[in-house]
Amino acid sequence: MFRSKGLMIFLIFTICVVLSGISANAAENELIGAGATFPQPFYSKLFDVYYKQFKVKVNYQGIGSGGGINQLIKKITDFGATDAFMTEKEQKEAGATVLHIPTCLGAAVVTYNLPGNPKLNFTSDIIADIYLGKITKWNDPKIASVNPGKVFPDLAISPVHRADSSGTTYMFSEYMTKTSREWKERLGTGKSLNWPANQIGQKGNPGVAGYVKQTPGAIGYVELIYALQNEMAYGNIKNKAGKLIGPALNTVSLAANVRIPDDTNISLTDTDAKDGYPISSFTWLIFYKEQNYGGRSKAKAEALAKLFMWVIKDGQKYAEPLQYSPLPEEAVTKAEKIIRSMTYNDNPVIK
Repeated sequence: MFRSKGLMIFLIFTICVVLSGISANAAENELIGAGATFPQPFYSKLFDVYYKQFKVKVNYQGIGSGGGINQLIKKITDFGATDAFMTEKEQKEAGATVLHIPTCLGAAVVTYNLPGNPKLNFTSDIIADIYLGKITKWNDPKIASVNPGKVFPDLAISPVHRADSSGTTYMFSEYMTKTSREWKERLGTGKSLNWPANQIGQKGNPGVAGYVKQTPGAIGYVELIYALQNEMAYGNIKNKAGKLIGPALNTVSLAANVRIPDDTNISLTDTDAKDGYPISSFTWLIFYKEQNYGGRSKAKAEALAKLFMWVIKDGQKYAEPLQYSPLPEEAVTKAEKIIRSMTYNDNPVIK
């Protein structure tokens, strides 16, 4: 009887040890991220392919750039995603060095819902006047002046913006701040703005796209892929060179034809490229440089670094089919150097 009980205890102990090992291994093979909805279609594809190839699950939630930064600071996630570089205040709140690597380039487009959805032209002043409540009807002479030959309905304009803390809002408002004095004075640049009270806010790029598609007369700003997926119209924007440019892989790539700093902190909006689309931007993954925190294992840190290295190299081939522009060679080189600077107990995570 004693031997039988002893054997049972031994078996139970052995099973617990095995299950514990399986659980730990599963934890090492799952990475958690959250943040920007701007690149979410791209990340969804990447992380699906990565799991199939390497059996490492990446659980990513699109909650907006501000949410992604906040969750990383609180150490809820392994990495965050943002379309706007972290501010000095956010870096201070993180309590330790946070690194950024660009993953692709994208475009914010002005999308709208009109009968027949004609291709329209916009200037930054017209966009500002719409969001500031100075242009309220689609048949306003200012809109007609840059769209000769088009007939506009006597239809109220319903502007919609992001209600969450958003990198897309940051990119859009940064461009507007650079190009419209009145926008700069009244709204400025940020992930969240003090919008006029009579406007509609929606959560995420999907929320803005959904509202515009369902609301006649609506106008909003979303990442290009959301307009394409929903078969929505989007406009050409007059750039710094005075050319009306539409968002496309080549016009977005041209915006990145600049020297990229070592930390990759660069603004591409209002590009000097004469054929460049003016509301273009990198989007970044963010993570702590020192990975030994909160009980994290070295294996977890290595899994994260390997994922990032794959994203900036092999993963780039999935960008163009989803209407994102892949990283230029200089950006890949800078990103790789940043990934190799990750440490665990002050030692390199990967060599």
